[in-house]
Formats: sequence, C-alpha cells, structure tokens
Amino acid sequence: MFRRLPVYLLVDTSSSMRGNKIATVERGIKELVESLKREPMALETAFISVITFATEVKQVVPLSDLFHWNLPELKASGRTYLGKALTFLKECADREVRKNTPEAKGDWRPIVFIMADGGSTDAITKVSKAFNQRKWGNVVACAIGEKANVEQLSKITSTVVRLKDDSETALIEFFKWVSASISTASTSVGAGADFSEKLPPLPPEIILI
Repeated sequence: MFRRLPVYLLVDTSSSMRGNKIATVERGIKELVESLKREPMALETAFISVITFATEVKQVVPLSDLFHWNLPELKASGRTYLGKALTFLKECADREVRKNTPEAKGDWRPIVFIMADGGSTDAITKVSKAFNQRKWGNVVACAIGEKANVEQLSKITSTVVRLKDDSETALIEFFKWVSASISTASTSVGAGADFSEKLPPLPPEIILI
C-alpha cells in the first residue's frame, strides 16, 4: 500500500465572498489541480479534498486522487463559521487519512490550506487548541484582504499569509503558490523525506505575517 499525501483546502464561502471573488477561487482551485496533473510525483501521491465553510460546512470534494477529481460550482452565502469548519476538518482527516499499522506505514501527515476573508462568527479558541493537538504536516492560513481576522488565524497556525488585496490577480497567484507548495511536498515524500516547513518563496502579491 503506497503512502498518500493528503491535502485539505478549507475555503470561506460566506456571503462576503459573493461575486467575482468566489468565481476566482473556483477557477484558482481548478487551475491548481490541472497544474498538479502535469507533475508526475504529485499525480502519484497527492490526494486533495475541498471543504467549504459558511453557516454550513460541507466537504464538496472528498479526499480524492487527481485522476478522479471534480469540483462542483461554489456558491457564497451565510455567515463565517470557522470554528465549526475546523472541527469538521479534523473529523474528515481522522476518517480519511490512513493510520500506521504493524504491517504498513499510513499516509503522510495532511497539509492544510485555510482561506478566510473575514472574522469567524463562532468561537475558535477552544476549537483551535483541539485542532492543533492533531498532527498535521503543514497548516497555512490565508487572510484575504484587510477585513480578514489575522489574530484568529494566528491561533490556528503560526504560518499566516495575507493577500495584498482581494483582486483576481492576488487570488490566482495564491493558488499558484499552493500548487507549488503541494508539488514541493510531493517531491519530498517521493524521496521518502519529511516535507514539514518546506514552502516555496512567496510571490509579491502575498505577505507572510
């Protein structure tokens, strides 16, 4: 049994993401997957899931290989329940990621990318502590625009980036960087090496906080 590299994209689809913003996110995710399909090691190891969060939290794409990957249309509405989303994400990872057994090693530790353009409308302090107790590979939180709550995101992970604005260009560049990050990790695991903390340089549109 081969070891998969699980990747979870946790995407804000609250009402503030309506219009061009959510359409650009959908396009960026699709281009990310198409880019990884051209990377032999990513094609072999990367399994990607998309979880959307607003008032409801949904796993719109279960953890899937790139051959059988399909993203439905994303729609934005409702409030920003990030705390609920973190709990849901942890449950999905606990269910989907293969664990070590006496006979074989399980999957690599999951990589998580979180995108939010506002503050969470539910409590995340206790939830973030439980979330961080799980062993993840890398967790990257992306603040989209000035209204994103960086302080909340910093409770989830020490790796927080901010887009200079919420323009189409900045969003697409973020997904290109995510694609490069997954490609870097897949190359590392393909060689049997740890990929933690290995992230490619950020483009000018993205600032590390």
